[in-house]
Amino acid sequence: MNDFQSKKILVTGGSGFVGSHLLLQLIAAGHAVRTTVRTLQREGGVRAMLRDAGVDAGTRLSCIAADLERDAGWAEAAAGCDYVMHVASPMPAAAPKHEDELIVPARDGVLRVLKASRDAGVKRVVLTSTCGAIYYGHPPQAAPFDETSWTNIDGEMSAYVKSKAIAERTAWDFMRAEGGALELAVVNPAGIFGPILGPDFSSSIELVKRLLAGAPGCPQIYFGVVDVRDVADLHVRAMTAPSANGERFIAVSGDVMSMLEIAQVLKSRLGVAANKVPTRQLPNWFVRTVALVDPRMRTLVPMLGKIRNVTSAKAERLLGWKPRPREDTIVATAESLLRFGVVGSGGSGGSGAR
Repeated sequence: MNDFQSKKILVTGGSGFVGSHLLLQLIAAGHAVRTTVRTLQREGGVRAMLRDAGVDAGTRLSCIAADLERDAGWAEAAAGCDYVMHVASPMPAAAPKHEDELIVPARDGVLRVLKASRDAGVKRVVLTSTCGAIYYGHPPQAAPFDETSWTNIDGEMSAYVKSKAIAERTAWDFMRAEGGALELAVVNPAGIFGPILGPDFSSSIELVKRLLAGAPGCPQIYFGVVDVRDVADLHVRAMTAPSANGERFIAVSGDVMSMLEIAQVLKSRLGVAANKVPTRQLPNWFVRTVALVDPRMRTLVPMLGKIRNVTSAKAERLLGWKPRPREDTIVATAESLLRFGVVGSGGSGGSGAR
């Protein structure tokens, strides 16, 4: 890591779940970091979130306003930076009325970041994609999917997954046609769990929140699990390793877990704090019916009964990356939700939060 001790790093979307953990790791290691926020009014919240996590950013962090849907701010954001982590992407709490509400800003946003990075002489961009850009639209297979697979965007998937798959394809197409001396590496995480630092967190964590709050049951859906801290670590490794240039890296810890298995981990590890966690499997017909009136459930329908394993062997082999155990990540997720009061402790005997 010594080759970038004095480098400047841009992290897009620093107030988000992955972005905030990236800021935390980079600043804690002594690096100068710039981050984009949609409005500078969010800077105070970002700094407070980092302070609460034990890091006083001080002058090592600067913020600049830039929006994925507008050109303004991106040239200034990339100016003087050696590396760029493009993490920001639109992600709604519920399905949008039209998929283009997500696809257009994700696609156009990645082009804005890549063009600004190329023009500013940035060495490498690390793009946060998703395993959803790897395995959708394909029949089930016995062997795990790897980085050579690409999602067929004509298959059944949520608008968010489709937007990420299109954005990653757009990034690679840009690099081939117009990238110049700019380098690109891509991180493809599975379902991102782990400790929240504030009010912004991934949709994966929303599922743990619902379980702790007493969801009616567990839909038959399956997740690859990875800890947000390990996702941030893989970004840093992909940023500096010569072997990472032009490569995709899946981030996952082991095989998929069902929502029922996640619930059982919470029950076994959290004690009274998991009193409301259901251990009843919901039939697919029930989820499909509820999805007709509940937009949150609608996003789960394409996932029902689908088991898609992926492998992180490439990241482990080329970059020396090693993820935490899945169960520890699920517990850390729940403990942080309890600690921040996002959900109640579930009983009078206290919570599993530390």
